Amino acid sequence: MNMNQEHLIFEISDKGKRGFTFPKMDVPENKNLTDDIPIREDIKDFPQVSEVEVVRHFTRLSQTNYCIDKGIYPLGSCTMKYNPKINEKVAQIQSFLSSHPYLNPRTCQGNLEILHASEEMLTEITGMNAFTFQPAAGAQGELVGMMLIRACLEERGDPRKFVLIPDSAHGTNPSSAHICGYKVKEIKSNESGTVDLDDLRKNMNKDVAAIMITNPNTLGIFESQIREASEMVHSQGGLVYMDGANMNALMGVCRPGDMGVDVIHLNLHKTFSTPHGGGGPGAGPVGVQKVLESFLPVPRVVYKDGYFDMDVNYPKSIGRVHGFYGHFLVVVKALAYILSLGPDGIKEASEVAVLNSNYIRKSLEKEYHLQYKAPTLHECVFSDKVQKKHNVSNIDIAKRLIDLHVHPPTISFPLIVHGALMTEPTETESKADLDLFVKAMKQIDKEARENPEILKSAPHDSYVRRLDETKAAREPRLRWKP
Repeated sequence: MNMNQEHLIFEISDKGKRGFTFPKMDVPENKNLTDDIPIREDIKDFPQVSEVEVVRHFTRLSQTNYCIDKGIYPLGSCTMKYNPKINEKVAQIQSFLSSHPYLNPRTCQGNLEILHASEEMLTEITGMNAFTFQPAAGAQGELVGMMLIRACLEERGDPRKFVLIPDSAHGTNPSSAHICGYKVKEIKSNESGTVDLDDLRKNMNKDVAAIMITNPNTLGIFESQIREASEMVHSQGGLVYMDGANMNALMGVCRPGDMGVDVIHLNLHKTFSTPHGGGGPGAGPVGVQKVLESFLPVPRVVYKDGYFDMDVNYPKSIGRVHGFYGHFLVVVKALAYILSLGPDGIKEASEVAVLNSNYIRKSLEKEYHLQYKAPTLHECVFSDKVQKKHNVSNIDIAKRLIDLHVHPPTISFPLIVHGALMTEPTETESKADLDLFVKAMKQIDKEARENPEILKSAPHDSYVRRLDETKAAREPRLRWKP
């Protein structure tokens, strides 16, 4: 065990310690008042600690956490970028915080205007016709997109049987299609890492409901033939769903709606400056073209007769997909982000994200293998093929990065790259921080050749040493026992 590892709060407990004291009662004690009420006298093994021990224990624990406020967080496909604190401040305005979802629309016109304005801006950024903010996260956004496609095809009289998903798509896409009752067929990538149009043509027929395409795909490569793919699907009566989780590379530069996309989900908690992961909640708004608009979830925010209102009069709607109208405060943060940057700033953010990723790619291409040589956008996927010659794998590289005070990139995804190291620096990292990452990766490559054992036993300088991750998944110990 690391000598610096914090003990469990149970382990620093001593019988009789307490973090508070009550004053002596100044009224007579009346046992009769509590005779019929079961009172818990003691909680078995409950920790007994002082106030100062509690405060120091949890403060030390908090300081072991790596977060985006500490340094670069290059998780590919996740867009872990720094979020301006002013956007958090705006979302904390008391008028927003205290608004109840069941307020009469006439009493929360400002909130509805925010939702309406955000929809208008996202439709402009994506080239879609309308949006819903109900989906609570990206995976639910995917599901809603497929529900809309199914509802549209059912109205036409045939929901169809299959959904085509490229092998370079995001991993949750097959689940979203399956939940909506579809069978999935995988479409291969070509040598450039994009959708193989010949394989798509072979599989596309009138039994196919849709294609779910991620663009840029999980290799960070732009699907340059997406319009041809869309036309191929449309020619057979199918629809095109685009996973927009990688919009960080496209916003302000090009629009999915101009590529033949019928429905898209976005991740506000990735692209538009709201906390990701444990900092949530997230938001996965779904945008659609006119062909799908009448099926969007209700209620929808509309402007009529000089007022904003919540309209449920859409008989073809798939209904509600969230208890209320999505995660409102996340939308507030996203709108603050869009307004603060403006059109030029939105475009620059994408361009710098692409620049930063390509700086890392160019800096490390001699040390780390690139399976696909095509140009990449906001992320690039190396592999451990070179280091494997010295019996060093991507997990060893990731663990060693922890010693060097750099968060590891995503590993072992996408599956089409064996030993993947999927790296996305985002636009918020400075050249100095990019250089720290590059320097660490080059040091690890040198160690793989000269001293591989230091990698295979890493991390050495972390709060917790290397865990048996398989055992942790199969035999989780989630409760302390004395």
